[in-house]
Amino acid sequence: MSETTEQTQVVKALRERVSGPVHAPGSPGHERGRSGMQQVDRHAPDAVVEAADAEDVRAAVAVAAELGCSVAAQRSGHGHGTGLRGGILVDTRRLNRVRIDPGHRTAVVDAGATWQDVIDAAAPHGLAPLSGSAPGVGAVSNTLGGGLSLMGRRYGYAADHVRSMDLVTADGHLRLVDAHSDPDLFWALRGGGSSFGLVTEMEFDLFPVSLLYGGSLYLDATGTPRALDGWRRWAEGTPEELTSGVSALVYPDMEGVPEPMRGRLIVQISLAWAGPPEEGPALAEPLYYLAPVLRDTLRELPYTESGTVFDEHDDPAGFRGEGLLVDALTPEALAELQRLATADRPFMSVVWLRHLGGALARPPKVPGAVGHRDAAYALSVLTFTEPDTGEARALRAEAAALLSNRARGRSANLSFGAVTEEEVRAMFAPDDLRRLAQIRDRVDPHGRIHTNRPIPSPTGG
Repeated sequence: MSETTEQTQVVKALRERVSGPVHAPGSPGHERGRSGMQQVDRHAPDAVVEAADAEDVRAAVAVAAELGCSVAAQRSGHGHGTGLRGGILVDTRRLNRVRIDPGHRTAVVDAGATWQDVIDAAAPHGLAPLSGSAPGVGAVSNTLGGGLSLMGRRYGYAADHVRSMDLVTADGHLRLVDAHSDPDLFWALRGGGSSFGLVTEMEFDLFPVSLLYGGSLYLDATGTPRALDGWRRWAEGTPEELTSGVSALVYPDMEGVPEPMRGRLIVQISLAWAGPPEEGPALAEPLYYLAPVLRDTLRELPYTESGTVFDEHDDPAGFRGEGLLVDALTPEALAELQRLATADRPFMSVVWLRHLGGALARPPKVPGAVGHRDAAYALSVLTFTEPDTGEARALRAEAAALLSNRARGRSANLSFGAVTEEEVRAMFAPDDLRRLAQIRDRVDPHGRIHTNRPIPSPTGG
């Protein structure tokens, strides 16, 4: 593949300014850098910068500013939405340094550190971060969107506990952002997404947790149409130290799938109990009576194995997903959701729910931009097909419509794929959206930063 004149100019300018590799279109490094877990609508930049340090990130943004092109960062590509066309993509995988301060119970992480990197570094000190259910995602990018944690109902969102960030704004300047240096920008970055620049370093709190009781029960719900509602009734009575979720999907009848699960509607109930581990089994006991148990992974486990709790798929795939936040779930809506999960379709789909509330519903000591804290549950409907099809879109819309009368808004962390301006507006209260747009216009007046969930004008103008 030959480079265009514009691509050649971008590659040349970057190679003069950065120390890490610069990959042109058609090269193995370019293909690797533009790809992530999400395989739909991958990035197609003029160049990929495999950043070696924070200065490379700053230099890449400065080149983008000088050439008048867009710039974006990517670590794992889980939340990838609309692909970058042209411009510069900063691949942060080399920037995975983690420094732990056990005395202050904090971590300082570079832009490309995954949650698992942080978990492994903190564990020898008896500490843990507010990591999500999929520890392979980037800690920084996940936190910018709020960061829904395995211990969220006990401690709140990951964004609530950020102390400071080093941010490269669209003009190519690196600045320290905290509650004192720039309160407005610090507020926006803690839950408002990545429309404001490229974060090269983040400092956040850790918590004295080394063990969890958790894992999943895989239930055969083929003959139990109210299994999802059984989880809801149980979850509503659980303490804040327990965070749980449930998913429903029909497992394919194929080799590689355990024989008892093939062709059956499986309801997977996953839980993480951050209280005394010995109290976990009693809390989980009612779940064993909801439907026949085909597999049981509940156990006491070190936090380093927290990724096994939800046991989420982490291989590259083409998928899209809706993320809806609701204030309540009704038995009727859950029965319909479960029915949707059983329909025969030419693609795999997953209906997924997460229990919120607890500390997630309380405002943090230092305000942040996380939206809709009053939501009690999160719904995500994933469809696995590439390219995205009308049937897949219709399924996601039908599932969301079942809960639309209880909707509080949309989730920034749980919207997988391209989002419309209206969908981004639904992620925030109107006053917060206006404030986010004003801050974005201040730090990126020319719209150089490419992001999965760009902050729109509140009025669409």
